[in-house]
Amino acid sequence: MKIITALVISLSLFLSFVITVSATTYTAPTAIASDLPTYSKVYDEQRDPFKDAVAALALAKETNRQVLIEIGGNWCSWCHKMDSFLAKNPEVYQALHSQYVLLKINVSDSNENNDFMKSLPPVLGYPHMYVSTAQGKMILSKDTAELLADNNYSKSQWLRFLSDWSVSATAIPAQLVTTNAAE
Repeated sequence: MKIITALVISLSLFLSFVITVSATTYTAPTAIASDLPTYSKVYDEQRDPFKDAVAALALAKETNRQVLIEIGGNWCSWCHKMDSFLAKNPEVYQALHSQYVLLKINVSDSNENNDFMKSLPPVLGYPHMYVSTAQGKMILSKDTAELLADNNYSKSQWLRFLSDWSVSATAIPAQLVTTNAAE
């Protein structure tokens, strides 16, 4: 009986430790995600990208952040991989949402958001990202393939990208930069 009691207590302690570690590891993204505007969370064919962009710019001004425009859709497997990568990497997720207002713009067969997309440099693949200042000046067109290492998103490349294009790093006026993996 003492052995069974000891095993139960040991198992209980182990499980509470695992649950505590898991909660600590993933609390930050969940807590941040609950505070994010809808346009930062999902690709939605019904949303008006112009209204969302105005709201994102206002929030970026208010919080001294850049706007990261992410073009993709629910059909895009790499968009899902990127979301999964961010959820599994709290440090990257935190850096993204502390330095940028994320604006997800849907493009799909049923709604290509042509009018909005005409205002942006050409998309090089999906997902594709643009960085804009809070004043609406586009400063980067980014092929997300550059954030890959061994066919997976790279934590170090993401962190470098987020740091390089943050408000503090781009305080000097910059020209629009277009990057792609072929360069």
